[in-house]
Amino acid sequence: MTKLTELTLCEARDGLVNKQFSAQELTQAHIEKIEETRALNAYITETPDIALKMAQASDEKLAKKEELRPLEGLPIGIKDLFCTKDIRTTAASKILDDYKPQYESTVTQNLWDAGAVLLGKLNLDEFAMGSSNLTSAYGPVISPWKIEGNDRQFVPGGSSGGSVAAVAAGSALATTGTDTGGSIRQPAAFAGIVGLKPTYGRCSRYGIVAFASSLDQAGPLTKDVRDAALMLKIMASHDPKDATSATIPVPDFEKLLSGNISKLKIGIPKEYRVEGLNPEIDALWAQGIEWLKSAGAEIQEISLPHTKYALPTYYILAPAEASSNLARYDGVRFGLRVPGQTLDELYELTRAEGFGKEVKRRIMIGTYVLSAGYYDAYYLKAQKIRRLIQQDFEEAFKKVDVILTPTTPTAAFAIGEEPKDPVTMYMNDVLTVPANLAGIPGLSVPASFTKEGLPLGLQILGPAFEEGRILNVGYVLEQAAQFKEKALKLRTST
Repeated sequence: MTKLTELTLCEARDGLVNKQFSAQELTQAHIEKIEETRALNAYITETPDIALKMAQASDEKLAKKEELRPLEGLPIGIKDLFCTKDIRTTAASKILDDYKPQYESTVTQNLWDAGAVLLGKLNLDEFAMGSSNLTSAYGPVISPWKIEGNDRQFVPGGSSGGSVAAVAAGSALATTGTDTGGSIRQPAAFAGIVGLKPTYGRCSRYGIVAFASSLDQAGPLTKDVRDAALMLKIMASHDPKDATSATIPVPDFEKLLSGNISKLKIGIPKEYRVEGLNPEIDALWAQGIEWLKSAGAEIQEISLPHTKYALPTYYILAPAEASSNLARYDGVRFGLRVPGQTLDELYELTRAEGFGKEVKRRIMIGTYVLSAGYYDAYYLKAQKIRRLIQQDFEEAFKKVDVILTPTTPTAAFAIGEEPKDPVTMYMNDVLTVPANLAGIPGLSVPASFTKEGLPLGLQILGPAFEEGRILNVGYVLEQAAQFKEKALKLRTST
């Protein structure tokens, strides 16, 4: 039988129902895998005792043949940006090192209500600010992917680096992530797994430590597209505690995976052939077009003319919102406190010691663009360009059903070889940021490898609240690419 840690979420669900193993056995296997892969630094806080207790409760339900919940007994990991009641929640920052929330985020509550088991809290870039998972106060996360005959360690991408490393390494069946400018899709592509950013408002933001409130969205990271569909069905809900939460029904996304995309119109945006796009990724994009064409889809070139402004627009708006959101960490109400002679000095010393370099950089950028004399020149103008980017997508979706692009311009880079210039590092998000600015859903599906053997992903974008559509297209790509089979062969040969 396949190792328990190699099962997909849906395979494990079916195995539990068919009594092939117990929830406690499944959970114990993942706890042991966490211990075995601890060098990856994927988890900040491990919760084995809580996990086994939750698994025991699921086994009791399974034994009594009660009406089973959708995720009954399935062990998952949670990005350490989601508040978990009475369980340490750090946002990977020293300023929240010992913070234990007194409430549960809506997304995680949905997961527990569905029977999921908590393995622990996962590492990330500090306050979700980063594309590499090198900015965490608890050290970098290391990708489980290696190159044959090479001892270099690679980044898993960010900010959801711990989440993708856990899924790729088999130390969680699935995980949660958040995506502000690509922080689910970019690391998913780097780590060879599936990452889904839902439409803004599909999943509640209540109880998620805020980075940029108009851009943040929770989503699943999984081993395949079917698992992503199952996770999203549970994570998504209308929430009165979140004013931006959508009041529309949540479909059964798994049932929408028909594999039929006949006559679907696929848009190929010419502006996404950005400078610095890896030739291997460009070739994969062409291959992806052929796969979809072979499945009966119609290919159509489209234009998203304001794409070139997306990255600078994002890096004005996101830091502006971050500077406002992070003002609450002042050493008074919760988190780290460094005493000072005056209240101002307490603020200064606490924030100086508690925040890392990247967080400080973005707070300063955000404060600058919101300051008197610069608000109109930068922030207001960025808001206007954001609207133009949204209009580009609205016009495009009048002509096509979904859009196909690469997820990232390059494959993962080695730790120590990352761009030293922050602006160059920000370019990792150039293909993912537009979806956040427009609030539309995006899915990254692993589809191929570089000649060295590192994963590459393709991205499917769709109209607002059409996650079912992009999941179905992703399902077709997944079947055509046969990525898991190729990955297994690649790893066996090395």
